[in-house]
Amino acid sequence: MKADEYVQPHADAELDTSGLSCPLPLLKTKLELNGMPGGAVLKVTVTDPGSQRDFRSFARLSGNPLLHESTVQGIYCYWLQKKPEC
Repeated sequence: MKADEYVQPHADAELDTSGLSCPLPLLKTKLELNGMPGGAVLKVTVTDPGSQRDFRSFARLSGNPLLHESTVQGIYCYWLQKKPEC
């Protein structure tokens, strides 16, 4: 593997919210995470540029870690891990 290549985190499920504007990508993400077991990873694809701030805040406030994020040609991808269930 070359130094500039990055292996994307494993995702147990994927959610494509392309074309949706705030707050819909975040709402759909929250609903999807609610149905997943603790520790599972959700990859979310978004085209709303405001999503960077939203997803970072959501991860911090909800306790669902943001494992990785990437941006390529106006497409934002986020890998969120569902917090462990109590």
